[in-house]
Amino acid sequence: MNPLNSIWGTIIAGLVIAAAIAFAATSVGMADSGAVVILIHVAVGITWVGLLYYFNFVQVPGLAQAASDEGGPGGAGVTKYIAPRALLWFRWSALATWVTGAAYLAEHGEFLNAFMLGRAGGDSDPVYGLTIGVGAWLGSIMLFNVWILIWPNQKRVLGIVEASADEIGRAKRIAFLASRTNTMLSIPMMMSMVGAHHGFFM
Repeated sequence: MNPLNSIWGTIIAGLVIAAAIAFAATSVGMADSGAVVILIHVAVGITWVGLLYYFNFVQVPGLAQAASDEGGPGGAGVTKYIAPRALLWFRWSALATWVTGAAYLAEHGEFLNAFMLGRAGGDSDPVYGLTIGVGAWLGSIMLFNVWILIWPNQKRVLGIVEASADEIGRAKRIAFLASRTNTMLSIPMMMSMVGAHHGFFM
């Protein structure tokens, strides 16, 4: 059976290959025991931010264009079939990104240092703590936006939760602004995450 015939087969095959590389690197001293956690963190983080960019750069403008096209097919297919599935992957990959990032920091004794922005003291590296901490705090704000602002309001917009026309209008605006905020924050967040492992971002 070809794993490329299904999305889950494709993902699992990719994870198996990456885990094998991480295991080989660990066994020869080129990586530490957190390599697999980082692998998962990066994979789900790419999924989260990729879907965030899809919503902001593709779906929102596409649905606006569909709404203004009087003779066109409209956006019902997207809102009925694509958006709910994309939001499912979006919200759970957001949570998985935060949890795996926190697990990596905890495993390496850097959780407190990160969330104290490098001021944990002791043997903790203040530069690493500040750099990764900025990213961790931005990621935490983004996670809050996903689960507290975007998802509950998108349920109203998509008709998953019953709402009046006024409530739907407010929900659209709140979800839109929270999503745009996350898009904005994703840029310094990624700079911080990459910078933490490649020196410092300033």
